[in-house]
Amino acid sequence: MWVEVKKAKNLMVAEMWKELFEGEGIPTRILPTSGIPIGQEFSEYSVLVPRDKEHLIEDILRKL
Repeated sequence: MWVEVKKAKNLMVAEMWKELFEGEGIPTRILPTSGIPIGQEFSEYSVLVPRDKEHLIEDILRKL
């Protein structure tokens, strides 16, 4: 089960969060919140991680 840990205002910011989390070894997905096809630059995106990794995200965000 995937859970949302961040909302990003556009694709570039979503991809930055994805790279950060994946750099820490956490599988990450990004999905548009509006349901339109992925790749639309100026749509809002949800950043998702597996539920069992959610506590690691909290630690990472606390360190920023």
